[in-house]
Amino acid sequence: MTDSGIEAGGTNLSEGGPPANAHQAAEAPGAPAGDEPPLVRLSKVNKYFGALHVLRDIDLEVRRGEVVVVIGPSGGGKSTLCRSINRLEPIDSGIIEIDGKRLPEEGRELARLRADVGMVFQSFNLFAHKTILQNVTLGPIKVRKMNKAEAEQQAMALLERVGIAHQAAKYPAQLSGGQQQRAAIARALAMKPKVMLFDEPTSALDPEMVNEVLDVMTELAAEGMTMIVVTHEMGFARRAADKVVFMADGQIVEENTPEEFFTNARTDRARDFLSKILTH
Repeated sequence: MTDSGIEAGGTNLSEGGPPANAHQAAEAPGAPAGDEPPLVRLSKVNKYFGALHVLRDIDLEVRRGEVVVVIGPSGGGKSTLCRSINRLEPIDSGIIEIDGKRLPEEGRELARLRADVGMVFQSFNLFAHKTILQNVTLGPIKVRKMNKAEAEQQAMALLERVGIAHQAAKYPAQLSGGQQQRAAIARALAMKPKVMLFDEPTSALDPEMVNEVLDVMTELAAEGMTMIVVTHEMGFARRAADKVVFMADGQIVEENTPEEFFTNARTDRARDFLSKILTH
């Protein structure tokens, strides 16, 4: 990856402006959210890979400060959904809006809106030839036009927040997988995003490193960060989500509060999925 990947969306992860009390107790789907429009809205989104229909008429709304966890079987369209929200994957039809503004297909406006959407990948995507501190400061300096001293001060505060400030001068290869993923989260937050996307952020980690990343994500949720998380970590979904979205075969089959979904799933497809993953 080159440094230009910052503006192309590969590392454009950021803070958000949700108020400190934005993360409320989970409400039933469809509960009124006052007069405020959703921060993220997808309407009738479709995506094909050749003849394969991977996203089928996706409708989804995410309110400011809400944590939405997307679960389901492999190949169900979860990661494609996540990557489509900031146009890392182009869609074939439908509407995607971030904070009331429709995402265009390309151009300067897309780059500007995309900078409001932070993304953390399963494979970290850190720049191997740059130190951890440089990885975290690059986006704010290049895209947000922050001066170097301010960017470094912010970066050190974020690295402290995720517990790896003492690793700032090291290169990614010198860190464990869990530390690299926490650095990737800090890099995303450095861009001050309105919403954070997590695409299976723990799937590439050794089991003993999973919790250190989930702990950081749980803290972000508690602080009111708007988050869309694709994961197989059911414990995180139960603990941190306001809403669970179950996807299979490119469709949103069911969405509900964690309590309702895990104890009283409405669809046969969801019940079958849960029976297989919750028995171990």
